Amino acid sequence: MAENLPIPQEFMPKHVAIIMDGNGRWAKERGKPRSFGHRAGVEAMEPIIEACAQWGIEVLTVYAFSTENWARPKDEVNALMGLMVEYISKKLDRLHQNGVRIRILGDLNGVPDAPRRAIEGALEKTRNNPGLKYNVALNYGSRQEILRATKALAKKCAEEGLSPDNITEQDFEAALYTEGLPPVDLLIRTSGEERISNFLLYQCAYAEFVFVPEYWPDFSPEVFARALKTYAGRNRRFGKV
Repeated sequence: MAENLPIPQEFMPKHVAIIMDGNGRWAKERGKPRSFGHRAGVEAMEPIIEACAQWGIEVLTVYAFSTENWARPKDEVNALMGLMVEYISKKLDRLHQNGVRIRILGDLNGVPDAPRRAIEGALEKTRNNPGLKYNVALNYGSRQEILRATKALAKKCAEEGLSPDNITEQDFEAALYTEGLPPVDLLIRTSGEERISNFLLYQCAYAEFVFVPEYWPDFSPEVFARALKTYAGRNRRFGKV
């Protein structure tokens, strides 16, 4: 496997996060509805998951649906939720066989019944798997996550008589959706846009950002490898000289 790695293993990021952008524009350029682009985007996911597993990346986090996305047209939201159920029904067994562990970052309580039940089944089925940690940010917003963690720690201080001065970074990180995961090493955004869009603000404190021009449906393992090569060429100083 080593000879097929796009970069040397010692430079491989542990945690890659991807903002999957451009499905709608990809479809529009082809004279198709936005739902056509979302379906193509779903199909683009599997090769990237497989590449992460083959290349030894430990954690893959993708931005599937933000808290702001509920403001999109109702038919588009319904189509996205339907695609989620379809994807799980078609791909879950293969993901499970490959040892992938699925985890949701976000508030599942706000997700409609059918996709929520499908997701809960996928979480239960894969929760003991030892392979790639595949995180799906769903009904997720980083500001909301940080506020949620702050409230949880404030409640703990009030109930247990703890002093806020004793709260550590480790305590705060344990209150985030990403508890137990390493920080993001590499954040990739597709479609040429260059912003973070309320995604993993805390976890990306020292991440390297790579923006690629390809729309998400065209984000192939080859484009992924190119992003990894860019990442490997960076000098990560973490605030030091």
